[in-house]
Amino acid sequence: MSDKNNKTLKPGWRRVKFGDVVRLSKARSQDPLADGIERYVGLEHLEPGDLRIRSWGSVADGVTFTSVFQPGQVLFGKRRAYQRKVAVADFSGVCSGDIYVLETKDAQVLLPELLPFICQTDAFFDHAVGTSAGSLSPRTNWTSLANFEFALPPISEQMRLLGVLSEVLKTVTALEGCIAAVNELKKSIGLKAFGTQDNLRPFEEFVFESMYGARFSNSLYSETGSIAQLRTTDISDSGVIDYKSIPLAELNLDDMQTHLLQRGDLVFSRSGTCGITAVFEEHVVPTIPAAFLIRFRLKPGLNPYFLNEFFHSPVGRQMSASLARGGVQKNVSASELVKQLIPVPSIEIQEEVISQLQSLTEAVNNCEVRRADLLGVAKMIQTTMIEGG
Repeated sequence: MSDKNNKTLKPGWRRVKFGDVVRLSKARSQDPLADGIERYVGLEHLEPGDLRIRSWGSVADGVTFTSVFQPGQVLFGKRRAYQRKVAVADFSGVCSGDIYVLETKDAQVLLPELLPFICQTDAFFDHAVGTSAGSLSPRTNWTSLANFEFALPPISEQMRLLGVLSEVLKTVTALEGCIAAVNELKKSIGLKAFGTQDNLRPFEEFVFESMYGARFSNSLYSETGSIAQLRTTDISDSGVIDYKSIPLAELNLDDMQTHLLQRGDLVFSRSGTCGITAVFEEHVVPTIPAAFLIRFRLKPGLNPYFLNEFFHSPVGRQMSASLARGGVQKNVSASELVKQLIPVPSIEIQEEVISQLQSLTEAVNNCEVRRADLLGVAKMIQTTMIEGG
């Protein structure tokens, strides 16, 4: 038995097995449509880390699922448990056989509302993964889950913990609403700025210089290298460069002079995830772009930050997608890209658009940081709870 299981519990707490306080629902419907059931839920409808069910399918479209769930019951994905899929139903329906429908045996022993938070802990998922069998599509089973041990607090403490967790998630939900609203505003501003047919100019008119990134042997990567190589994976989908993740390589600086990035250069992902862009600012060591990036150095008249916002707008993303050629590994040609028409308003308007969008982006980032912090607090509370307080 682990040290956690040997931990002295607080008065009123007791160690229980999951199956002592939770049961597996056996409710079934052989004809969901005839039984008035309208919605079904598959594993694809459950999102990792999200206790809410945000999508579902229609039973009328045809489904073979028979497991019935009701509002308040917990849906736990038993197949590929490492995907960490668990949610609370807020409607009735049928679900996949790869989803367990769970409920508490006695609400006076374990609050039903607390059950999903227990199922969401690392310890519970680790147990589910550790008891899964099968190589391609591992599944856990109810007998194994029922043997999971955890510390159960008294009802009064459960109510207190539930109150705290509920308030935390309520704030998280509010932050998510703010993020969605701000992103819609960004989309609206972007559509107005980039969706116009006014001031369209060939991209190449504003390109002073462009170049594909450098290629070299992977053996030259070294923690003691003197040159950094910016990769597509160092750039977020929103165009933010993670300078801390950029690897170093043992390269000759003289040989790399033509590839060196300068402040204000725009890099464009030409392969794989095509169209992701970022503006290079500065790094502590000389930096070159990787082979799957195109470096653009612009002429006066086109602000690189405006161009970056354009490429990350729906209009810009659609353009990039339309230029991607090939099968599995799609590619965008620099020569074809620079011939595209892009909106180039006056510098004053460009700067105004940049200011608006960057302010909104900062607001979104602040909300996301706050959201992550709160989810961290919730996780700590959940972990502490099942370990005995």
